[in-house]
Order: sequence, then C-alpha cells, then structure tokens
Amino acid sequence: MVIVLSLSTVVGSVVLRRTTQASNRLADVISPSRLEAERIQTALVDQETGVRGFLLSGKDEFLNPYRRGQATEKQAAARIQRLAAGAPPLRELGQVERLSAQWRLRHAEPMIERVRRDGPDSVPTSETEASRQSFDMLRAALTVQETAWSRARNEARADLLSARAVRDFSFMTIVAVFLLTIITLAVLLRLVVFRPLERLAAASRRVTAGDFGHHVDTGGPADVAALAQDMEAMRLRIVTELEETRQSRELLTRQTRELKRSNSELEQFAYVASHDLQEPLRKVASFTQMLEQRYADQLDDRAKQYIDFAVDGAKRMQVLINELLTFSRIGRTNAESVPFDLNDAVDLALRNLAARLEDSGGRVEVGELPTIIGDRTQLVMLCQNLISNALKFRHPDRAPVVCIQAQRVGAEWRISVTDNGIGIEPRFADKIFLIFQRLHNRDQYEGTGIGLALCRKIVAYHGGRIELDIAHTGGTRFLITLPADKDTGPDDGLLDPAPAPIKVSAPADPAVS
Repeated sequence: MVIVLSLSTVVGSVVLRRTTQASNRLADVISPSRLEAERIQTALVDQETGVRGFLLSGKDEFLNPYRRGQATEKQAAARIQRLAAGAPPLRELGQVERLSAQWRLRHAEPMIERVRRDGPDSVPTSETEASRQSFDMLRAALTVQETAWSRARNEARADLLSARAVRDFSFMTIVAVFLLTIITLAVLLRLVVFRPLERLAAASRRVTAGDFGHHVDTGGPADVAALAQDMEAMRLRIVTELEETRQSRELLTRQTRELKRSNSELEQFAYVASHDLQEPLRKVASFTQMLEQRYADQLDDRAKQYIDFAVDGAKRMQVLINELLTFSRIGRTNAESVPFDLNDAVDLALRNLAARLEDSGGRVEVGELPTIIGDRTQLVMLCQNLISNALKFRHPDRAPVVCIQAQRVGAEWRISVTDNGIGIEPRFADKIFLIFQRLHNRDQYEGTGIGLALCRKIVAYHGGRIELDIAHTGGTRFLITLPADKDTGPDDGLLDPAPAPIKVSAPADPAVS
C-alpha cells in the first residue's frame, strides 16, 4: 500500500503539473498575447488613418490617433515580449515591428513633415502610392502574425486536451490500482490471517468446551503462530493444573475418609474417656480413701501423704479428662447456630461465677454488646473462661475489675475483655493459647492450662480470632473479632461510645449454673 500510494502520488503530481502548465500557457500566455497582437493591428490601422486624414486636411488633431497608435503599439509589443518570451510568434512580431518602423520612417514622417511645410495636397501621388504599398506589406505581416498566434493557440489547446486526457487516464488507472490492491490485500488477509484466526478460534472453542487434549497449532503469519503457541502453552498449563487438581481431589477424598475415620475413633475415645476411664479413677480415689479410713491407726504420716497424693492425682486426672473431652467436642457436636445476645451470655457466665465474684470482691463492667450468630453454650463458655481467668489472675493489691465492650468495624465486631490483674508478658502472647500450657506453677494458681485454648477454638469455630493486646499495660486485654450480621447494627462506629459501668454482684443463689 505504501508503494502504491507513493507511485500514485508521483504520477498524479506529474500529470496534474502538466495539465496545469498547459492550462496556464493557454490562459496566461497565448490568449493575452493574441489579444495584444490584435491591439497592435488596431493601433497600426489608427496610425495609417490618422496620417491619411492629416494629409487631406493638414489639421494636427488628425495626428492624435497616429500618436496614440504608436504608444499603444509599443505597450502591446512590450507586453507580448514579457508574456511570450521564447514563443515562436515573436519572430512574426519582430517582422511587424520592423515593417511598422520602416513605414513610419520612410513614408509617414516625411509626408507629415511636407504637409506641415507646404500645406495639404502637397504630397505627390507617387509617394502616397508608395506609402500604401508599404503599409500593405505591413498588413500582410500582421496577417502572418495573427495566423501564428492562432496556430499557437490551437497547439496549446491540443496540449491542454492531451494533458487532460492523460490526467483522466492516470487517475482512473490509480483508482483501478487502488481497488486491485485492496482486493489483493483482502484476499491475502483472508488466506494468510483470517483463516488461521478462524482455526485458532475453533481450537479455542474446543478447548473451552472441555476438549483439553486438542492440540492448538493453526500456522499462519508469525503473530498468529505466536498467539497459537501461547494458547497451546496455556492449554498445557491448564491440563497440568487439572491433573494436579484431580490428584489433589483424590488425595483430599482419601484424607476426608481418613478424617472421618479419625473423627469416629476420636468420638469413641471421648466416650471411653467420659465413661470407661473415669470409672477406674473413681475407684482408685474411693478405695484409696477407704484404705486410709480403715487402716488409719496403722499408717504413719508418710503413708497418709502418699494416699493424699494418689487421691489428688486421680481427681486431677478426672478434671483433665473432662476438659479434654470438652475441648474435643468444640466444632464436632451438632450445635445449632442461632442469634444470641452476648449480654445474655455474660449474664449466664456471671451467674456461674457468682461465688468467685463474691469471694474476690470484684466487679464486671459491661457495655452494650451485639447479637452474634452462634452456639449459645459455647459463647457462655467463652465469656465464663475469660472472666474466670481475670478473677483467678487478679492483682494482690486491688480488687479485680473486668470491663467488656464491643465496637463495630466494617463487617466485624471487635470485643475487648480488659482486667486489672497481673497481666501477661508479650513474649507469651502465642504460648497462652496452646493446650495445657501454663505460665505459673500449680501451687500458685489452680487450673489445667486449657481455658484459653478452649476460648481460641470457640472463637475460630465462630469464624473469628482472639489475640492478646500486647500494647495494653496495667492488666490484661483480650481482643476478640467476630463476623457481624449485616442486620444487627450500623456499619461502623462504637455501639456504646461511653457505656455506663454496671457493677455486677454475686446472685443470691450461687449454685445456679
């Protein structure tokens, strides 16, 4: 297309230039020069008429056409010389100018001078006849000049017509070449590009439809071939990923079956732990105590101490089994998730901890808490474990105070449980959530080290997370994040920016649980 366009531009420029030149020569050179030649002829006739009138009358006013004719002749000749420099009719113009000057010099001027000197009718007939013959020769030269300009005009018209014909033919040829080029390019695009693209599209549709074994190779120009190679690489990658996915799915299926089997065994273990294992422990504790009672007078202090150790170990073993059973049941039991107000969960937890609250002299300040979709029993257990830890690890110099608040942030609730107890060092922020991990000796604080692990499992079961606020000082603060129901409150903001502290006292009946 670039070559065709360049050649068409050159050819069009040449033919247009030739046509313009022919038109300009005819309109700007030949026609004006021919008009000027006619003015010269008119001027010479005026000169001859003026001389004849002056010869007959002897009046100077008859010489005015003669003088104006000379001026007009000079101007017209000069313009012809300027317009048609180098044109062939200039030779005829030279002949007219030579004969005109000769007629004035030999005949017109002497006769005018004689009339002025001798008066009218003083010029002899012979001289008048000679003047007429000389002017007839000038007339013949003018006729030759007119014929030359007519011939030049005809030639210029022929050149213009020829140039126009060449121009029209050239432009028709250019249009035909453009059309032929466009058709050729269309055919080439169809054969070289569009068909490979159609094959590529068909191959792509086959792969998209699920025929991942179809090889993508369409050929064609380099760009289409490169695209086909990329699609083939993508197909191979998809096939590889599908094979890996299939293998992963098979592995997942096997692991799921293994997990179901493991869960079944775990349920059997929980049943054994809750019944078969606890029964021997109860017998060990009971018969050991009966042994102490029956043979008390025969046992020394060392033996009684051993018996106390055995009874205490059996009881602690029972507690560990019960708590381990509770931990294993989180997320496995078919608990029903329902909307449950955390304020109610805190109230139930406080009833269960009424005696401990009364003994410690502590209080719990609760702000307005949200409603959470979850298991009622587990949420009560979560609140109870966190408040119980705050009361257990209280500071010896002050009464325990627990503050519970909630804040809505986007699609989550952020619940904080803050106490003024002994606190937890930041380096233990992860360790405290591991099962059976204790930071203090059993003689200092009772417990099995499973409470916070149980809390984390409950929060994870509800789709949230719990963490220690290591930036908090003067006690311990746990931050709990739970998903918020879109219909339970505003999108963002503190649910109760400044909650009025509520002092919770122990209920009248501490046995409620």
